[in-house]
Amino acid sequence: MPPELDAETRRNLKRQAHHLNVIVTAGAAGLTAAVMAEIDQALTDHELVKLRLAADDRIGRRQMVDRICDELDASCVQRIGHTATVYRPRPPAA
Repeated sequence: MPPELDAETRRNLKRQAHHLNVIVTAGAAGLTAAVMAEIDQALTDHELVKLRLAADDRIGRRQMVDRICDELDASCVQRIGHTATVYRPRPPAA
């Protein structure tokens, strides 16, 4: 289950994400295993990642973001049009 973000944390993450460039684009093929692996690696490297989703309708984009968050244990910071920002904190160093 992805962690729930409180309002202040979400606001701070939105502020940080504003200047980010899109790192991963999910094309017409959707969320393939390769795309999911790329998003997972980007979250590991950066924690906060901006994505471009190619789904034509709002419901399809929402489902894509929900799947990303569920499978990668991330939280959706915001969705605007075809762009979504997701966050997953780095695990503590062992």
